[in-house]
Amino acid sequence: MGQNPVLVEELKSDSGKIIGHVCLNAPDTLNALSLDMIDQLSATLTAWQSNDDVVCVILSGSGEKAFCAGGDVKNLYQSIIDCDYGDNAYARAFFSREYRLDYQIHTYGKPLICWGNGIVMGGGMGLMAGASHRVVTESTVMAMPEVTIGLFPDVGGTWFLNKMPGRLGLFVGLTGVRMKAADALYARLADYHLDVMRWRDVVQALTAAPWDKEPQVNHQQVSDILSSLASEPDSASLLQKYQHRIDPLMDVASPADVLVNLANPDLPSWFSRPAQVLAKGSPVSAWLVYEQLRRGKALSLADIFRMELSMAIQCTRHRDFAEGVRALLVERTNDTGWSHPSIADVAMTQVDEYFSVDWPENRHPLADL
Repeated sequence: MGQNPVLVEELKSDSGKIIGHVCLNAPDTLNALSLDMIDQLSATLTAWQSNDDVVCVILSGSGEKAFCAGGDVKNLYQSIIDCDYGDNAYARAFFSREYRLDYQIHTYGKPLICWGNGIVMGGGMGLMAGASHRVVTESTVMAMPEVTIGLFPDVGGTWFLNKMPGRLGLFVGLTGVRMKAADALYARLADYHLDVMRWRDVVQALTAAPWDKEPQVNHQQVSDILSSLASEPDSASLLQKYQHRIDPLMDVASPADVLVNLANPDLPSWFSRPAQVLAKGSPVSAWLVYEQLRRGKALSLADIFRMELSMAIQCTRHRDFAEGVRALLVERTNDTGWSHPSIADVAMTQVDEYFSVDWPENRHPLADL
């Protein structure tokens, strides 16, 4: 299997059925999601969906540090520079196929376990969010930190951020706050907490299970297995602890008001890092987060992915995304020169541009979702 960025194995169960295991295999980049990995994942899931012998799928990441730390934005950055912020076939292919994969996971017809050990950020969140059974461990760290690189919480972020309790979704999207296992459970990003050492127990229980031909029965069986092995996280959720403080801070007419609210010196010290992230992040991205959640609240999942694809393509045609990736990930100078000095300086007409794209032949790449 060697250098293959996606490892695939089919585990035979005692009943003769197959548990498919697909593993992201780029530990040196914290399993950052490349276009090649996206295509391999999608093809594998498609093949297993049509194979009646496959009754359950496990998605994991190699190494101990991360399930998936995000998308391969360095290649996206280079494509933007090469295309001089114009029409970008690579970016269009990357985002459309990534979102199609995320949608495939959301709508998958068989139980799909995502083993979210270690870092789960950005594109990793997109893979995990749609799984039918989402597992976190004692080392899980989740975040959607796109505001720091001039992007926005894509990969279905509009969907799962809007499903968080109260106004947590806006807070998580604007501040890139890091969430541990208890936070992920509370924010409805995960379903089970298991000790990382339980991995072998999970595999053993799945291979020993008496599988049925009905997916609904198998879904319940996976739920029962994971529930029997689950435990409570060692620490309580800080998002839950501070929910009563977060909600009024997010009850605002613009993201600029959020920044003002987070500067309140009477807030607990825990709020200082989220405040700093928003203050240093892209002013345009702050508005994109605010607007995507507002505009996407009543949209279907398919329409959300179509909206986010338009936003992502527009990010490749405007300055902030490439600038953020350059400063934070390529040159690592942290000297981001955003297109606007503050959130208040961003005009709504400029924000509106991000929600519309003239697609080739007037056909949206995700029209068939």
